[in-house]
Amino acid sequence: MKRKYKLLLYTVLVVAAVLLIVLPKLTSTGKGNDNPGRPGSAAMLNVSAHITKPETLENEVNTTGTVLANEEVELRSEISGKIIKIFFREGSNVNRGELLVKINDEELRAQLERARYRVKLLEDREYRQKVLLQREAISREDYDVSLNELNVARSEVELAEAQINKTEIKAPFSGRIGLKSVSEGSFVTSSIIIATLQNINPIKIDFSVPEKYSLQVQKGDKVTFSVTGTDEVFSGEIYAVEPKIDPVTRTLKIRAIYQNNAGRILPGSFAGVKLVLKKINNAIMIPTQSVVPELKGQKVFLFKNGIAVPQIIETGIRKEETIQVIRGLNVNDTLITSGILQIKPGIPVKISKFN
Repeated sequence: MKRKYKLLLYTVLVVAAVLLIVLPKLTSTGKGNDNPGRPGSAAMLNVSAHITKPETLENEVNTTGTVLANEEVELRSEISGKIIKIFFREGSNVNRGELLVKINDEELRAQLERARYRVKLLEDREYRQKVLLQREAISREDYDVSLNELNVARSEVELAEAQINKTEIKAPFSGRIGLKSVSEGSFVTSSIIIATLQNINPIKIDFSVPEKYSLQVQKGDKVTFSVTGTDEVFSGEIYAVEPKIDPVTRTLKIRAIYQNNAGRILPGSFAGVKLVLKKINNAIMIPTQSVVPELKGQKVFLFKNGIAVPQIIETGIRKEETIQVIRGLNVNDTLITSGILQIKPGIPVKISKFN
């Protein structure tokens, strides 16, 4: 009986020793198969990829602006008076120097006529005094008094003529006249706007860009813009740049010009402006979702020999869906673009499709 008990005890101990040796190995083997990070594992991650290639990159600035007339003026009368005649039709085109409005000048013409009669009288007197002076019948002082009176009278004529000229409002430049705010018979002063006159061919586009682009903008650079009400894109050219940065907005004011031959674009319109600052012919552009931010920079994952390899990069110009890589990538590199959050360095991957 005692012998049987000892035999049973030995058997239990042997079985326990075998289990202690075998079980850890089985457990370790099972865990190794579940780790996809080790080379040679059966579990592989399916990813999408992108082959890098040189592209033409245009560094664009998108901003907003306002359409302005080439020339614009508010028509006002320099003197107060009653309008006796309006010569223009609202919304019509007028030429430079064309008479637009006539103010009553009857009183001024009467003053001019009186001044002319006075000049004629003083001219005759000055002639007689000159003859007497030559004969030494009068002093030089008497003659000078007559001559000065004549010159004053002539100045009065010029003054009356200038006042009469102010009763005629003429177009200072060729353009299109707007809606009138007065009628014939209205009494106007210098504070009353009679109408507006605008030259809308060409037109100007005013817009601003951030301060950091100030050294890249030059006269002659091309811009494209669109206005509300049409999907058409128009092309203009920068012809003037403000010589200082706005200290409040930290922007640079720019003015472009567009030949508005058809007169379709009207001043005051809102303009969406696109300015191309610089063109890069051999830029490497990659999808933005493939970039992984890090504490000290940015990285991407490349596909090399069936595994994911991390690569530190330096980025440049960012567009809506892509970003420029300045340093870290070469042409024809295979860039992983999906499953970025699941990828660990050295993990086996399989490319399911190319973007």
